[in-house]
Amino acid sequence: MSRLIKNVVDRLAAAIALLLFSPLILILAILIRFNLGSPIFFTQLRPGKDGKIFTFYKFRTMTDGRDKAGNFLPDSDRMTPFGGMIRKTSLDELPQLLNVLKGDMSLVGPRPLLPKYLDLYTPEQARRHEVLPGITGLAQTNGRNTLDWENRFKLDVAYVDNWSLWLDLKILFATVEKVIKKDGISKEGHATCTEFIGSNAESDSDNETKVNPIEA
Repeated sequence: MSRLIKNVVDRLAAAIALLLFSPLILILAILIRFNLGSPIFFTQLRPGKDGKIFTFYKFRTMTDGRDKAGNFLPDSDRMTPFGGMIRKTSLDELPQLLNVLKGDMSLVGPRPLLPKYLDLYTPEQARRHEVLPGITGLAQTNGRNTLDWENRFKLDVAYVDNWSLWLDLKILFATVEKVIKKDGISKEGHATCTEFIGSNAESDSDNETKVNPIEA
């Protein structure tokens, strides 16, 4: 019953939020078109619950800058001050309310990553796909992109094991606080998060970030 309530609340909240934020979304779309070009939205295939692939939406935050060979420049070179502002305020996440409305995502859950990571997860890490992915989650309230992958996945699995409506509410309130403080936008030296290359290839846990897996 709680899972059903979560699903209903998610979709209702997403519909209300889209209505309330529609003027802001329109203004952002216009500004992005003039500052970063077209398309306005960044879309990408991501795995959701049980690994089912869906189309993920975000506002665009980077240019299409390429080198002489036609390859994209590093993220740090394509991230403009305007795009950085959108990321720091998490306004780029607003289109994901459409994903929630469609039932591909939840307001709270493990963040949807890339399909190419599916074969790199350990069986324990793969448990993050037992629930719908979310716009925010435990990892976002405990370090976001400054976390190493091992700790991020531990938090994802901790969410699966400890889920409750109360935990979702705590995470949502903690997320608002993190957004206001602009905490954990990116790891030092990176414009976006680092790429996951598999647990066996990750550095050892000597520098492991200390997190409380069931506290938002």
